Formats: sequence, C-alpha cells, structure tokens
Amino acid sequence: MKKFDTSLYFITDSTNYTEEEFLYRVEQALKGGVTLLQLREKNKSTGEYIELAQKVHTIAKRYGVPLIIDDRVDVALAVDAEGVHVGAEDMPVATARKLMGEHKIVGATAKTVPWAKDACAQGADYLGVGAVFPTTTKVKTVLTSTETLYDICKAVKIPVCAIGGLNKDNIDVLAGIPIAGICVVSAIMKADFPKTATEKLKARAQELALI
Repeated sequence: MKKFDTSLYFITDSTNYTEEEFLYRVEQALKGGVTLLQLREKNKSTGEYIELAQKVHTIAKRYGVPLIIDDRVDVALAVDAEGVHVGAEDMPVATARKLMGEHKIVGATAKTVPWAKDACAQGADYLGVGAVFPTTTKVKTVLTSTETLYDICKAVKIPVCAIGGLNKDNIDVLAGIPIAGICVVSAIMKADFPKTATEKLKARAQELALI
C-alpha cells in the first residue's frame, strides 16, 4: 500500500513569479506543513516543465513530501515523481495507472458519484473533488455542492480531498464531511507569507477536525 498524506495538499501556480520566488514559496509551504505537493503547469513546454519539476522535486524530497505532477505522465516519469494527477480532460485513469505502474500515486478529479466510482475502478489512489468555491486560478472550474462532496466521500474507499477556492476563513463549510484533506492553491501561493499562511490553514483545519 502506497503511503501518502492528503491532509494538506498544495497545488502550485507559478504565474507572475520568477523561478527563484516560485521555488522560495514552494519551500516555505513545505516548511509550513504541506503534506502533498502538486506541480501544475499549463503553459510550459515539455522541457521547461521537466526542468522546473526536477528543481521542485529536489526541494520536496528534503521535506519528505511526495511530488505529484499535474496532467503530464511523461514529465512525472522523467523526474521520477511520486505520482501524477489526471483531470477530466486528461488521459484516462487506467492509462495513467498502466504507464506509472502500481507503486506510484495516481490521483483523479471527480465531480459526481458515478465519476468517482469509475475513477476508483480504474485504479485511482485518491480523488480531488470541487470546486467548492469559485477559484482565481486559470483552470476551468465547475462548482460542486458540499452535498455531492459528502456523497462521494461515502461512496468510495479511497481518500477524497476538497478543492476550489478554499482558505482558512471558509473551510468551516466542510465541517462534518468525511474528507481526507483539503487542496489549496491561492491560499498559500498568493499569501504574503506562505509559511505562516500554511501553518494557519493547517491549524484551522485541525480545529474543525477536517484533517
């Protein structure tokens, strides 16, 4: 059984940052207590994506945090990342699993119970479900109700993470839902002090018994 902790899942966004500032923010988030890290790059060439992934992976290893590559199995394999995450418009979960192998983490996006069950059947290790709130990232989002999130958590036996516009001031809407963690982008990425923001978010999530 693969060991990974989805309780505080940080998804990166390098938009408008120099590489130096971006890597600094990633490390600060790791210092603050991030448990799973996803590198998400929609606009880089394959070569650029691999080069950045190698640098991020080096940092993540220092903190013992698995690196998940968004969308690109080829990039994940190139840098020997711990896993890959596939969305609705990416390759099927079963294909990602076949390419990554049984010992790597394969995450999937799901927005309905049937979708979640299908992803599980294809070999997903965890699910990202949302968006709970509108997001400011450039990723296309469709809102998912907390009721649907609850139903998905009850319908599958793998970890389910809530995602979409979440921050320390609004995660109380998730109270009572048996999620395995929260995924955030802007709450950490755009914070003035990423380490402090991570610590406060984690403390609030623990206070609400979400993680």
